[in-house]
Amino acid sequence: MSSTTTQRTNATGKPIVIGVADMAVSKDPKAELITHALGSCIGVTIYDPTTHVGGMLHFMLPNSKINADKAESNPYMFADIGIPKLFQAAYELGATKENLIVCAAGGAEVLADGGHFKIGSRNRTILRKIFWKNNILLTADDTGGTISRTLHLSLADGTVSVRTKGQGQVLWPI
Repeated sequence: MSSTTTQRTNATGKPIVIGVADMAVSKDPKAELITHALGSCIGVTIYDPTTHVGGMLHFMLPNSKINADKAESNPYMFADIGIPKLFQAAYELGATKENLIVCAAGGAEVLADGGHFKIGSRNRTILRKIFWKNNILLTADDTGGTISRTLHLSLADGTVSVRTKGQGQVLWPI
C-alpha cells in the first residue's frame, strides 16, 4: 500500500525506503531514497539539481485498466498513473520539468513463466511510451535482463546508483 504522496524525511539519517507500489518525494538535501527488489518492477528517480527536489517511484504493473479498484486504492502500483503522480508531487515541491534528471532501473524478466506475461518488458515499454508522449528524456537507465536490482537516490547531489548481486554502479552522474 502507498504510504506517501509528499515530502517525507527520516530524522535518524537512515535512507527513506520506498516499498513496492510506493512513492516518495522530498526537498531535504540530506534525504536518501532507496528501493529494493526491482525485478520486473521498475524504479524511477527524478531530481532537480537547482531545487534539490527529488523523488522515487516503485511501480509493479504497466496499466491500471486491469484493476480499477487497485488503481483507486494504490495508484503507485501502476506506471500509467504512478509516473504522472511522481512528477506532479515533485512540481508541487518546486521542481521544474526542464531541470529534471530522470533515471530508471528494473524491468527484468525474473519469473520462470516461459515468457508468457513479460511483465518486465511491458513495464519498460510503457515507461518509454509515457516519457515519449510527455517529452521527457531518460537520462540513464539500468533495465532489462534477468536480475533484481536496488536503486538509490541522494538528494544532496542527485547521485543515482544501482546495486545488483552486491555490485554497485553509478547511473548518474556519469
